[in-house]
Amino acid sequence: MNPYQYQAPPSGIELVPRPQKMKITVRAISGGAGGHGRSGTAGQLVGLAVGIFFGFVITAAFRQLMLKPHMCLSSRNVPVYDDTGEAFRIIGHDPKRNAHNSDKNLVFVGVMTANMYLDSRAKAVYETWGKRLPGKIAFFSSEASTTDVDIPLIRLRGVDDSYPPQKKSFMMLKYMADHFADHFEYFMRADDDVYIRTDRLENFLRSVNSTRAHFIGQAGKGNQEEFGHLALKDDENFCMGGPGVIMSRKTLLQVAPHIRDCLKNLRSTHEDVEVGRCVRKYAKVPCTWSYEMQSILYHNGSGTEAFTGPLKQREVHRAITLHPIKNHSYLYRLHYYIQSLTVRSKEAELVRTIRELYKTSEEVGKMMPNLNSPAKGVFLNHLSTDATLQKWSPDVEEEVNAWDFVSRAAFCLGDANPRHKPTSGMNEGLEDVIRDVMEIINKVSKERGRVIDFKEILYGYVRWHPSHSIEYIIDMLLLYKKYRGKKMTVPVRRHAYLQVPLGPLYVHEYESRTSEEEVAPTSGIQDFVEVVVKKSLKDFSSLHYQIPHAGPSTTQQKPKKIHFILPLAGRFSIFQRFMDDFKRVCLEGEENVRLVVVSFRPPPGQEDTTENVEALISSLQLDYPHVPMSVLQANTSFARALALELGAGQCEENDLMLFIDVDMTFTPGALDRIRLHTVQGIQIYYPIVFSEFDPNVTRKGNKGETYDHTLIDEEVGYWRAFGFGIVSMYKSELLTAGGLDTSILGWGQEDVDLFEKVLKKKIQVFRAADPGLVHIFHHVDCDHNLVTNQYQMCQGTRYSTYGATHSLAKTIIDNPEILAYKRRNS
Repeated sequence: MNPYQYQAPPSGIELVPRPQKMKITVRAISGGAGGHGRSGTAGQLVGLAVGIFFGFVITAAFRQLMLKPHMCLSSRNVPVYDDTGEAFRIIGHDPKRNAHNSDKNLVFVGVMTANMYLDSRAKAVYETWGKRLPGKIAFFSSEASTTDVDIPLIRLRGVDDSYPPQKKSFMMLKYMADHFADHFEYFMRADDDVYIRTDRLENFLRSVNSTRAHFIGQAGKGNQEEFGHLALKDDENFCMGGPGVIMSRKTLLQVAPHIRDCLKNLRSTHEDVEVGRCVRKYAKVPCTWSYEMQSILYHNGSGTEAFTGPLKQREVHRAITLHPIKNHSYLYRLHYYIQSLTVRSKEAELVRTIRELYKTSEEVGKMMPNLNSPAKGVFLNHLSTDATLQKWSPDVEEEVNAWDFVSRAAFCLGDANPRHKPTSGMNEGLEDVIRDVMEIINKVSKERGRVIDFKEILYGYVRWHPSHSIEYIIDMLLLYKKYRGKKMTVPVRRHAYLQVPLGPLYVHEYESRTSEEEVAPTSGIQDFVEVVVKKSLKDFSSLHYQIPHAGPSTTQQKPKKIHFILPLAGRFSIFQRFMDDFKRVCLEGEENVRLVVVSFRPPPGQEDTTENVEALISSLQLDYPHVPMSVLQANTSFARALALELGAGQCEENDLMLFIDVDMTFTPGALDRIRLHTVQGIQIYYPIVFSEFDPNVTRKGNKGETYDHTLIDEEVGYWRAFGFGIVSMYKSELLTAGGLDTSILGWGQEDVDLFEKVLKKKIQVFRAADPGLVHIFHHVDCDHNLVTNQYQMCQGTRYSTYGATHSLAKTIIDNPEILAYKRRNS
């Protein structure tokens, strides 16, 4: 029979369609009596046939408009894969290995990407978590995709990068089923902006029965605008594609033969909705209805801002997948953070193992083996001490390790200001401890049918010991939620004694990275490290260390020249002392340096010693002609910002500059560290200098300047952690930061202004306590003509230099007339 003919029931009418002209011809087969009756019947049949025909045409046209040409799967576009060997070559897999004979065949991850993201997102995925899978990974893109990046790329035939990617998603599933179904237990569909914690993914999948049909993901029904428009029934859902979707082998094999039908019957433009519909129809399994999936496969709703801020978040620590990371550079950042968590976990496991070894050795009555390896710079023996609040037993009062009290404010006995706002470091440490504690508390929450949430810290105590651990005593307010049996939510308090052990001690020696020098460490640095290591069993606060006077540093090449820039206004006797240090360390020590003194008019009432300064410099220049020394005269009132800017103007862009004050003393080791920690184009060095207290308070019996300025002790001084006046940088970094603000007159504020400029330009800053840089005490006179901010900064410096808090407290206790005077005048 002609395929274009339709044979109706015997009614005397025949329909002969002519598709070339889309015209229908109706003719009678026989006439005679009853013809009018037959004509009525014939008309009805004609109408029915025409209705069916046009319904077919309209339906085809509607489907074409809804699905778009690139979504349709015609027989011409169906890939016929006969390149199984090539597929295994692309992913780097041995076809002989499968889920039954290899533990590395747990999961195959197919990453949907596009040609425009192959060199960025796809590369980042492969270089971070992609190579750490307990299985294999491949990137699925359009047929025309090209890249020079070495990634396992599979180009899907007949597929382009059009959005939405329904066809790409379905054809990726079919490719995985055709080539890898017999080699892996699970198959995961992922986007190129997701991060997967592969160790947690492996633990999760191995806890699930892979022989059953599974469709695992974060269940969804659409947002508020889409609800009711996705053709989903009340009891139907889909797995959201962003955070990742996992299928067992059984599920994939049940769906793969029906890919063509699923593509032909799309009901929406959402690829993950249609995949869910197809799985539900042919595999008979819905997406996992589980509230926990929101945190296991985590989607951050912040869009492009997701995971660009602080990463110490509960969601980051709990999740298996994190989505989305739109900027691929943040994927590397997230990966490094996750790796640091892994290192921390491994070190905690090492501590537990060493403690078990120590206990076992005690039980069998044998000495614990020596785990230290000085040749490799690794020390482990100190980790054997068990968790206890009695690790350290002081012998004298000075060795007592005091507790700091923490509530809404922090009370720290050893600080210059005992009551202050908790520091960022203290808050971060508390957050880390609380997060770990809550994970321990909720470890068996599912089995017990309850969950406990953290609310706040009511109060706590904190102390740390540099050779043992950080210890906490915390009183917490928690929220107890029982969701099984008799449901309840009640607030509870929990008192916790916690200890964070310090990890292994690693000692490494680094050579200078500067291109012009290879500086050997001075004996002073070596001795300092040796003292710290040997006395690590004592608190740093009780460490009295005399800086050794190192001789000339031994160098293999000529070290980088340091350009000293020194502002000066009067104070000739102090300048003489500075030049004595400069002569001893730099001139006699044959250091590669240059000195630029920027001299201003002295303050009113002081003698003008400008000529004396020039004479002293000229005299030294005659004795040491190889060291450039010069004096710039600024015929104006003192302004430190202007002085530093004028001095920097004498330097070239590649010169290493040191901004220093006349009250400073320094050692050869300090110069070595300046060269080491200042890296052009990368890093600026802001040393934390040791600032002396008033010797009349702390060094009674020492007159004038006869005392030793190299003594580092909490009784005689403090580390000026908030001082930014002493800095070493290359001139190129000063230009990048925008230079100093010369509108700032007098003393102070110019250093903070420059530091803030450096931070805004995202130049790396290195800060560390430098025992070779000491600020010698001098009385501070604050000019009342200074602007408010400068005057307050000056007064703050003045008050902080009187003496240590406990020394001042002892003075007040020993002299009750001080308080009596305060009461009379209050």
